[in-house]
Amino acid sequence: MSELRSPEYVQLSTAAAITLGLVPGKMYRTECTHCLNLLVTYPEGCRANCAYCGLARHREEGRDYAERNFIRVDWPTLSYDEVIARVKAGEDKGQFQRMCISMITHPDSDEDTRILLKKWVHELPHIPVSILSNPTTMEKSDLLQLKELGADIFTIALDAVTPEIFERTRGKTVDSPHRWDRYWQAIEWAAEVFGPERFGVHLISGMGETEREMLAICQRIRDLGGHNHLFAFFPERGSLMEDWPACDMAQWRRVQLARYIIDYGGGNVSQMHFDEHGCLTDFGLPQADVEHLLQSGTPFRTSGCPGTEEDVSACNRPYGDSKPSDILSYPFKLDADDLILVRQQIQE
Repeated sequence: MSELRSPEYVQLSTAAAITLGLVPGKMYRTECTHCLNLLVTYPEGCRANCAYCGLARHREEGRDYAERNFIRVDWPTLSYDEVIARVKAGEDKGQFQRMCISMITHPDSDEDTRILLKKWVHELPHIPVSILSNPTTMEKSDLLQLKELGADIFTIALDAVTPEIFERTRGKTVDSPHRWDRYWQAIEWAAEVFGPERFGVHLISGMGETEREMLAICQRIRDLGGHNHLFAFFPERGSLMEDWPACDMAQWRRVQLARYIIDYGGGNVSQMHFDEHGCLTDFGLPQADVEHLLQSGTPFRTSGCPGTEEDVSACNRPYGDSKPSDILSYPFKLDADDLILVRQQIQE
C-alpha cells in the first residue's frame, strides 16, 4: 500500500495532470482545464461510504486507495511542491484561473487542507482557491479560519436533494457518517461566513429525485446567495449504485437550463410549471428569453466555481460525468451542431 499522504502529497484530476504535462494525452475539443482540482489523499482512504462514490470505503477493498478513480477519471498522486512548481513554470500559458482543494472524511483532512491552502496563497496568491468541504468534520470556526487564510469560495457537496435520497445514499442506511441536517448547517454557515456569490453547492441529477425537487433546492441555495453546481449521475464501477441508470438526457437538459435561469437568468422556481410527475413543463420566462438562452448554449456548459466570466465555470471538469461521444456537461463553448443536438435532447 502506498504511504503517500497529504499534506506532502495530493491527488489531481486526469484533466489537471494532462494540463500540467504529467501524463500524455489530449482532451476532446479542449486544450486544458482552467481549474486545478486537487484531492487530499491518505493510504487508509475516506471513512465515508457514499453509495455512488468512487472513493467510498467499501469499494474494491484491498486495492490501493490512491489508485481508485473518482467522477469517472483517475487521480494520479504527486508531491504538492512539484504541483506548485509546475503551475509556476506554466504561468505564461494562463491555464489556471482557479485551484480547488477537495476534502475527504478523514481525521487529518481539516488540518491538512489548511496547510495546503496557506502554502498555495503564499506561493501563488493571484490564483484564487476554492474549498470543496467535508461538513461532517467541520464547525463554523473552521469556515472562519479558511476564509482568514485566503479561501475565495467555499463549496458543499450536498449531492442528494431530498432527506430520503441523502439517507439512502450517504447516511446510516449505507453505513456512512453524513447527515442531511449537518450539511444544511454547513450551507447556512457558508452563506453567513463567505457571503453572497462566494459559496456553492454540488447537486447530482438523476438519483431518484423529481425535477421539481431538484429545482426547489436550487432555488433555496440561490435565495441564500449561493450558486448551484450540477453533476449528472453516472454509475461508478464498483460502487453500490453501479447498476443505477445514468441520468436521463432530457431530464438533465431541462434541469441544466432551469438551474441557469435560477442562478443567472432572473427566474424563480415559483414561476415554473411541472406536471403530476414533477417534470418541468414551463421555464417561467417569456419564450423569447428561453430561446436566447438556448441559442447561447451557456446553460449547458459545466457549472462550478467561476473563472474570468461570472456565469462560466473555471472548473470545467472535462468529461467528468459523460463520455466525449455523448456529452452531458460541455467543457467548451457550444458550436452550431452542439446547439442543434441540445435542442433535440431537451425535447425528447
